[in-house]
Amino acid sequence: MTGDARRTVLVVAILASFVAFLDGSIVTVALPALARDLGGGVTLQQWVVDAYLLTLGSLMLVAGSLSDLFGRLRILTAGLIGFAATSLLAAFAPNAELLIAARALQGVAGALLVPSSLALITATFTGVAMSKAIGTWTAWTGVAFLVGPLVGGALVDSLGWRWVFGIVVLPAALTLLLVARLPKDAHRGVDGSTHIDVPGAVLGALGLAGPVFALIEGTRIGFGDPLVVTALVVGVLCLVAFVLWERRAAHPMMPLRLFRVRAFAVGNLATAGIYASVSLATLMIPLVVQEIGHLPATVSGLVTLPITLLSLALSSRIGVWSGRFGPRVFMTVGPLITAGGFAWMLRVGEPLDVWWQILPGVLLFGLGMTVTVTPLTSMVLGDVRADEAGIASAVNNAIARVAGLVAIAFVGVITGGVLTVPGFHRVIVVVVVLLVVSAAVSGIGLRSRERVPDPHPVR
Repeated sequence: MTGDARRTVLVVAILASFVAFLDGSIVTVALPALARDLGGGVTLQQWVVDAYLLTLGSLMLVAGSLSDLFGRLRILTAGLIGFAATSLLAAFAPNAELLIAARALQGVAGALLVPSSLALITATFTGVAMSKAIGTWTAWTGVAFLVGPLVGGALVDSLGWRWVFGIVVLPAALTLLLVARLPKDAHRGVDGSTHIDVPGAVLGALGLAGPVFALIEGTRIGFGDPLVVTALVVGVLCLVAFVLWERRAAHPMMPLRLFRVRAFAVGNLATAGIYASVSLATLMIPLVVQEIGHLPATVSGLVTLPITLLSLALSSRIGVWSGRFGPRVFMTVGPLITAGGFAWMLRVGEPLDVWWQILPGVLLFGLGMTVTVTPLTSMVLGDVRADEAGIASAVNNAIARVAGLVAIAFVGVITGGVLTVPGFHRVIVVVVVLLVVSAAVSGIGLRSRERVPDPHPVR
């Protein structure tokens, strides 16, 4: 593949993931506004986030298999079209119920985007070139998490919360135009048949939906309510059945053999802790700025802007260093830096001083995650077979989203259902503990690696 074609692949991969990640981040600053408009309080805010993460995490594994079977670009195209359509549905939703349904459908489309885009990179680049490409991908898709709140805040304050969903259509359309320039990839199935793990998908979805429903609604109607207890029990039983099924299925959507690869297993365990903590924190920071600090949505987005600059400036370089020296030191130090940033936020009190109590911690958070994410992604995918890159990417991304899904479902339990300064402090303590444990997992579980030669340097 020529250098120009490889660069186009990288741009397409970045933009496709950017679309899904942007929607996941831009909505956080709109939560207070949409709750005021549609009602529902903290429970609605949790469901708007978790409805998206529930279908995203449940179906990403199926999407990874589809990517490997039908070709990355085909699945990518379907995801982009679906994402644009469901974003418009969310933008025009007249009530809370339809908004939550639209968010769930967005998650279905988003599940098609992330594993396919990252698998495009792993199929195109190798060695240190792959690490650098993933670093570039991480930097720009990370920008979606960081620019999203800023753009979302400006839209909420000027045009209204519905625009945070409508704006996503623009990058989706641009990505479709670029995809049309690439040669269509062929069907990847060996015998021309598809092997979709429908029982696994159903069990996984129910296994996640039950506990999430119990955690969110239990805070509202009581954890002793028969509906809550039933949802929790059925969900746990489905999760157990899911693992048992995946062990015996001929074509599992989560091949458990992947976890025999040490780097893959350790990396995904660290992923769970890191993304659970980050999901909790990135949800709470905009809410604290707006609901405790009583500041505009634009300010809650502006607080995160310096992190964008850190990610753009350092992610690609961190990717190169990780490819040369191995991920262990980065995945140990990075979460500890991030934990230090969140520990700083224990200074938050009333009246809220955003620039002293929040911003320094956010800067450390940005630096720590920049040090962590690229080595984590490179390590998880670096030791798996090339023909399983799509499903391996899907497993890692699904674990990250599911970790965030479960963490956000716990928000009401941790805070007591009402956002206060003591409740925010309890969330921060949970975040710090998760990050320190993730650093320990990486430091103990990973081995040092030799320098990797670079057969295809990216210039």
